[in-house]
Amino acid sequence: MTDFLGAWQAWRDEREERLRAPHGWLAITAIHWLTGRAQRFDDVPGSWSGGEHGATVTLEPGESLTAGGRALPPGTHRLGPLDEVGLTLAFGDAVAQVADREGRTILRPRHPDSPTLRAYRSTPCFPPDPGWVVPARFEAYAEPVGDAVGEVVLDRDGVEHRLVAWGEDDDCLWILFRDATSGVTTYPANRQLLTEPPGPDGSVEIDFNRATNMPCAYTDFATCPLPPAANTLPFAVEAGEQVPLVVP
Repeated sequence: MTDFLGAWQAWRDEREERLRAPHGWLAITAIHWLTGRAQRFDDVPGSWSGGEHGATVTLEPGESLTAGGRALPPGTHRLGPLDEVGLTLAFGDAVAQVADREGRTILRPRHPDSPTLRAYRSTPCFPPDPGWVVPARFEAYAEPVGDAVGEVVLDRDGVEHRLVAWGEDDDCLWILFRDATSGVTTYPANRQLLTEPPGPDGSVEIDFNRATNMPCAYTDFATCPLPPAANTLPFAVEAGEQVPLVVP
């Protein structure tokens, strides 16, 4: 039990540190959807436009952005092509992400003094409980369905439940889910889990104590996916993160 609690607390401390990072999700000040018309914004230098193939920024004298350690001089710069991760540009003590969202381009500045980060207090959690470390099995699809690679099957009080899973790096599984606590003590849209790689026989462990909020629980400037209807558990998962405490 001591090892379980110690490992959970270390994970929890690391999670809070990431949430409070000066350029993390809580530091976002806006999400600008770029169009073909050049626009200026209060929270990032330059005049910006964008389309399905990337972004264009024009910097005036006295304005600067740094990309990959290289300062962009005054003038017009083409950024792209872009993927979902995109590019990170630095300016002063802030950064801005330029990325693709299904053919549209977003510009998302992150400032260490953002109102959301200043207002953030903590993310409460249910008390860690080894009973919420649940054995399960992974059943891979013959072919991926969209980005989903299979289903994780678990038993609760003699009833089988299936959760659609997505593949992550190192063969880990990513799961989005809702349950009977959603909209009550936990964030209404969903929570997420990351498992270790399944064993050769498909065995996998789900630790609901490490269920975390998606970025959209912390900011309106995130674009988060929703879980499929099948990933709604009919029972209350009283483990993992609850609704964040943000005091305006």
